[in-house]
Amino acid sequence: MVDEPSIQRAIRAAQAKAAATLSPGRYRHVARVVEMARQLARSHGMDPLPVELAAWLHDLARERDGATLLAQARQAGWEPDAAERADPILLHGPVAAWEAAREGLADDPQVLEAVRWHTTAHPGLGPVGCLLFLADKLEPGRTYPGVEDLRRLAFEDLDAAMAAVLDDLIRYCLDRRLWLPAVTVAARNAWLPRSRPGPAGPVDP
Repeated sequence: MVDEPSIQRAIRAAQAKAAATLSPGRYRHVARVVEMARQLARSHGMDPLPVELAAWLHDLARERDGATLLAQARQAGWEPDAAERADPILLHGPVAAWEAAREGLADDPQVLEAVRWHTTAHPGLGPVGCLLFLADKLEPGRTYPGVEDLRRLAFEDLDAAMAAVLDDLIRYCLDRRLWLPAVTVAARNAWLPRSRPGPAGPVDP
């Protein structure tokens, strides 16, 4: 059970930290993610407070340079893989989660998990993490082709939306020849059978 006064204090502290740390444009993005995360939580009958806290925290390290992120990730005990070494911005979630815990901004495992994996997702991501992942990718400032359909799906079926957004994220990386994190592929494969009826598995070409 969520201790509401305690989590509301944490939300105020996280919002203040975001306001003091982030550029105006990044702060506006975070505020939009917060609002969409709240709406998604309520739409699916979930407590909005944990994901609201995660949303205020998720991009606290987003505007740091690659060398800083690599150094801070290693300080946190996170050994960057090949994709993270090539594209260190992938580390801003793990670094933000580590700092949030270290600074006492959050101690709820589901909140820290959501912050840690909001960029790439993860096969075992819990409900708060799913809400934040979707809100970050689908907030109203996003204007890429197909986003309106994905937004509608997110309010109807979280599992189907996770599979569809992961597919879209993978296509984005492939189209631009970006590093594709293995954990994102694993997450997509984990959500695929949850998002459609019947058995899922390899099929003959």
